[in-house]
Amino acid sequence: MTFKHEPVALGYDDLNTETGKGGRFYQAPTGKKYPSVTTVLSILSEDHIREWRARVGEEEANKISHRASTRGTAVHEILEKYVDNDEDFDKDVMPHIMETFKQAKPVLDERLSLVYAQEAALYSDHLGLAGRVDLVGVWDGKISIIDYKTSAKTKRREWCEGYFVQEAAYAIMWEERTGMPITQLVTVIAGDEGNQVFIEHRDNWTSKLLETIAEYNRRKLFGR
Repeated sequence: MTFKHEPVALGYDDLNTETGKGGRFYQAPTGKKYPSVTTVLSILSEDHIREWRARVGEEEANKISHRASTRGTAVHEILEKYVDNDEDFDKDVMPHIMETFKQAKPVLDERLSLVYAQEAALYSDHLGLAGRVDLVGVWDGKISIIDYKTSAKTKRREWCEGYFVQEAAYAIMWEERTGMPITQLVTVIAGDEGNQVFIEHRDNWTSKLLETIAEYNRRKLFGR
């Protein structure tokens, strides 16, 4: 499979980032620093994560988190290389990573017809956010924000709402930077129990996004 690419200029090559105790921040070309969308949206799952860590124990929680993060990064890398038409995309890839990749490959081959950007750093003065989108392209004939996820288990749609909010932020950032509106959000989940694809509309998640940004800023103001 060979994917067609039509790169869209953002006006810059990349954005500098810094990660500290308060999360990850991106520096816009203007010099302003914005928190990453994942840093802001982390407040949505703070209570759940705290309860889970208490239940399984800190040591086990750290092991599981590290394993999931390492796997997610490796799968993202092979998917990026594959969509970039890299002939050596599968070189030196561990078997379990290759198996996860194979869950997502057929749906990419069938439904992704054009690529505008991969791993693009975006920011929005309007939202006061920044982030790095996995993929912007044409999916099922519509310009879309496409986000990759990995999972050990099949996910219910309601468990993925944080993903949809994150993708809505990317859609707004992309339109602000390029002038190209995007309303279709695509979540591709490569998992041990099979592949899943969720399709959402940006406008169904913008209110939740704005509410979360407001709450993040409120907590930051009061030092919580």
